[in-house]
Amino acid sequence: MIRNPRTKRILSISLFIIGCVFILLAPEDAWLGVVLLSIGLGVEIGALIFRHRK
Repeated sequence: MIRNPRTKRILSISLFIIGCVFILLAPEDAWLGVVLLSIGLGVEIGALIFRHRK
C-alpha cells in the first residue's frame, strides 16, 4: 500500500476525475453507455475507498 499521503491524495483525485469523465461520456441509449457508466462508478468508488483507507 502507498503510505505517502500526498501520493495517495493525488492518485485518488485522478481516479475520481477519470470516473467522472467515464460517467459524462456514457451515451444514454447504448450498451456501451451502461458499460462506461459502471466502469466510471467503479473507479469513483475505488478512489473514495482508497482515499479513506488508513
